[in-house]
Amino acid sequence: MVDQPIAALIKDLKQRGMLEDTIVVWGTEFGRTPLGQPENNGGLGRDHHPFAFTMLMAGGGIKGGQIYGQTDEFGWHPVENPVHVNDLHATMLHCFGLEHEKLTYRFQGRDFRLTDVGGKVIADWLA
Repeated sequence: MVDQPIAALIKDLKQRGMLEDTIVVWGTEFGRTPLGQPENNGGLGRDHHPFAFTMLMAGGGIKGGQIYGQTDEFGWHPVENPVHVNDLHATMLHCFGLEHEKLTYRFQGRDFRLTDVGGKVIADWLA
């Protein structure tokens, strides 16, 4: 249901010369399990699944036309190139022109930053 609208947005940004300065990030707050569970109303639902889920990134310095990472055949666990959310954020901040490690501040004896105290830029994603 979202494939055509996402493609249209990316195509429109590219036609207008705006894609190189705009990063499109499409994701969810969590993944969904690869199997259905009974719901109260008798239908099937899918529970939260924080171990593996899909995101789309385009433009803004992201290399196009690639798939990064892979799950097991059931879609349950990452088996190739797992990405921590801190790495995702570090890479996005890099595309914004910010060095995530320079955003560190000390509070009550602990270092804090948007990527916590982890995160590395994923060079394979960069154009």
